[in-house]
Amino acid sequence: MYKSKIGGIGMYVPTNIVTNKDLEKIMDTSDEWIQERTGIQERRIAHRTNETTTTMGVEAAKIAIDRAGITAQDIDFIVFATLSPDYYFPGCGVLVQRALQMKEIGALDIRNQCSGFIYALSVADQFIKTGMYKNILVIGSEKHSFGLDYTTRGRNVSVIFGDGAGAVVLQQCNNESGILSTHLHSNGNDAETLAMYNPGTHANYWKKDLASFDEATIGEMFMSHSMIDNAQNFPFMDGPAVFKKAVVKMPEVILEALQANNYKPSDIDMLIPHQANLRIIQFIQHSLKLADDKVYNNIQYYGNTTAASVPIALCEAWEKGKIKTGDLVCLTAFGSGFTWASALIKW
Repeated sequence: MYKSKIGGIGMYVPTNIVTNKDLEKIMDTSDEWIQERTGIQERRIAHRTNETTTTMGVEAAKIAIDRAGITAQDIDFIVFATLSPDYYFPGCGVLVQRALQMKEIGALDIRNQCSGFIYALSVADQFIKTGMYKNILVIGSEKHSFGLDYTTRGRNVSVIFGDGAGAVVLQQCNNESGILSTHLHSNGNDAETLAMYNPGTHANYWKKDLASFDEATIGEMFMSHSMIDNAQNFPFMDGPAVFKKAVVKMPEVILEALQANNYKPSDIDMLIPHQANLRIIQFIQHSLKLADDKVYNNIQYYGNTTAASVPIALCEAWEKGKIKTGDLVCLTAFGSGFTWASALIKW
């Protein structure tokens, strides 16, 4: 059986920077309030019409492919993770195949939100291990800004998220480096704690008190005027509930990866956590007793880019020389679903 390694990595973020001070001008919030609760100072916002989830993913992919020393024609499978696809269907994977003029290869879309990139990496890892594919393009990309409520009504969610993309090329390797293991989990009992209910086909089946439809249109409408009028087509998040789960499950899944490979927390050279909230990351760092130089944070500058946050942070850390050959690198994420995951990599 083969092993897989990250042969190339790339990232793309829009040039448009929106600071907390900018948000103060359009909603009742403050820089102090946002930083105290999330650690975020600014985020990148994509161009409304010239940048999409797919086009940002393509730009990150071009860099990753070039750094892997191959061409787009050498890619034999695509795995694309996002919660903000260009279309409800088809998925972004096929749009990448078209944009990069690749061969008629398979394209798979992953819908695991904040854990999406690690789930996608795990799927790609299995294909490489079995020898089915040799060069797999894995992308995490998000254009959150198109679906957020940038008013005081939506501030608790909209101040957190940003746009961007990260990508890796996963390749076969036969030495001790590469992905050591991946660990995936879910628990749907609190699925509505962090969710975007509409548009959808649920017709209030799962939670009758969502009030997502007028009684007259239950089961009939994919999108109704009532949803729009009541701002029910924007994401909902119970922040404290998410925080409480994340600070338990993320350390658990990190320890699971370490124990599976006979390592302990002190062996980690670099932890790349999903950039959900700086306070969550600090809690995890403290619980694992990791020094500041063993944890990479960039949420201050990009906000939460969901499926893109891990590959963006991984790419930045590598570009800055904070990840070197032979380092033990741990990736972890927690998000909507709830889902959580980790990956342990020998760089």
